[in-house]
Amino acid sequence: VRTVDDGRAVVANIAGTTTDTDGAIHSFEGGHYISVVGYRDGGNVVKIADSANPDTASYDVTVEHLADWIATRGYATS
Repeated sequence: VRTVDDGRAVVANIAGTTTDTDGAIHSFEGGHYISVVGYRDGGNVVKIADSANPDTASYDVTVEHLADWIATRGYATS
């Protein structure tokens, strides 16, 4: 939350599959980088900027789903 409030993004190295808040599936079994660029609900839901597909360039995921997605790679940076 602090990083986004400071006008910066969090870059996360993820792998595997997650479901966004609209029910769409995002799958990167070989790994991928995404950016967290916003949040809502006190930081419990984050906005993802994703360059992989222009049709789904931005979507929301819960922090819980994001944490699971990151856990397979082990890090995020801001």
